[in-house]
Amino acid sequence: MSAEVKQQAMEATAAEAEAEAYDEEEELEEEAVGHRFLFFTAMPAWLVSMIVHAVALLVMAMITVGGNVDQVKAIITASAGEELEEIEEFEEQLTPPVDVDAVMSDATPMDMITEAIPQDVTDVVVSTDIEQAAISVELVDFSQETAPRNDLMKEVGSYTGTGFDGRGSAEARARMAKQAGGSDASEAAVAAGLRWIADHQLPDGGWCFDHRIGPIVNGRPRTSDHSGTKVQARRGATAMALLPFLGAGQTHKEGKYKQTVQGGLGYLIGNMKPDGALNEAEGSLYSHGLAAIVLCEAYGMTHDRALMAPAQASLNFISYAQDPIGGGWRYQPRQPGDTSVVGWQLMALKSGHMSYLNVNPLTIRGAIKFLDTVQADSGSFYGYTSPGKGPSTTAIGLLCRMYLGWKHEHEALKRGVEWISNQGPSMGGGANMYYNYYATQVCRQFGDEVWDKWNSKMRDFLVTTQAKDGPAKGSWFFAGGHGAEAGGRLYNTSLATMVLEVYYRHMPIYQQQATKEDFPL
Repeated sequence: MSAEVKQQAMEATAAEAEAEAYDEEEELEEEAVGHRFLFFTAMPAWLVSMIVHAVALLVMAMITVGGNVDQVKAIITASAGEELEEIEEFEEQLTPPVDVDAVMSDATPMDMITEAIPQDVTDVVVSTDIEQAAISVELVDFSQETAPRNDLMKEVGSYTGTGFDGRGSAEARARMAKQAGGSDASEAAVAAGLRWIADHQLPDGGWCFDHRIGPIVNGRPRTSDHSGTKVQARRGATAMALLPFLGAGQTHKEGKYKQTVQGGLGYLIGNMKPDGALNEAEGSLYSHGLAAIVLCEAYGMTHDRALMAPAQASLNFISYAQDPIGGGWRYQPRQPGDTSVVGWQLMALKSGHMSYLNVNPLTIRGAIKFLDTVQADSGSFYGYTSPGKGPSTTAIGLLCRMYLGWKHEHEALKRGVEWISNQGPSMGGGANMYYNYYATQVCRQFGDEVWDKWNSKMRDFLVTTQAKDGPAKGSWFFAGGHGAEAGGRLYNTSLATMVLEVYYRHMPIYQQQATKEDFPL
């Protein structure tokens, strides 16, 4: 082979080797690109987001520090070293739960107690005019207020009356009162009653059944007569004082008495026991049931996250305190029950259910079991701890049956309501306001001519018997019935005010539509 041919062969071989080397390099590059593509597509979204934000942070840091490499490295290192947290954990950091273990003494100043209810909660404006369209809802990631997801399913442009909508604006309450049989005089009596209760609040935010103690408020001396004997039942007294404010649409977020309600809520939360209990020696489980209603209603009306934990804890304690055999409640946890205490506990459970809190179905079944043991005439009448026909216990039992889903057409219910209607309101100086309170709700719920007949007598009696002047102006006292001596003037004033609020106060819980939304069983 000539030298020229050899030279050509060598050049061809070199060119072929160079081409193969180029192809291998190109394949390696394509393989690298493929790996990079698979890497980024397989990366979790949070990791991609972190890298993008890290690059953006690097650029901003370089612009800010003017190219100082050490500062840039410090910024990037600090950012990359932060652990990614779950949304729920981050939300908990933004809004720490209320510490229900914290127990404050009665001597705690009001300004310290009210810190339990945050001041910086964003106000939510809700349409309370029943003729307006539904509100526009803007969803945000985090908020101090909660809204039950069921609210998003409500029919747009309608007014259903569920929840606590009936306690909205003064105009809506006045309209509903007029439609249901209230009057200007009854609404004025409610306003005067709230004023008297507010003026007897104590500096620690709570109330006492002995309304004579404490400083002069708003230039009006303390009322001196008919004080209650249960002086140590502070939680029960505070709860009874707060219920009429909530019934009139007054919360710690809205209304003329915002500070009054805030102080009372702070007192209850500050005195809640670690297990969620608010019972006390003199008030027993009466106090807990009343306080649980307050916390659940206040939460249901405002969706304030700070109230969620104590409200739910109060319901959990009711489930714990139930008699595991008979299904009722009495003075101490797990005692065999009586109808009177059962009424307050069941009302608290219903308030919690309407506020979208968790209610144990087994607790409700137990309450039904108890009512079955104290009923007479197939449920038309009720006794205290055994079958009977007491006026107050019958009114409580019938109202509980309404809570638990008895229909308007139920024969036993109709017989019981007719009996109460024939009995009529308890009136005179020895009026039994405990009976009047429950019987008024039964008749209001039942409606028809029964309500018209009852309301005209009950309303006018309370309007005319309210104190009209002096330190007692705006209050009531009647000597008869359960609790009159123990609770005194504060107890009577609370019940009388709530009776006159029945036109709108009980609509969210006891109206026909709401009560037919059965408890989860």
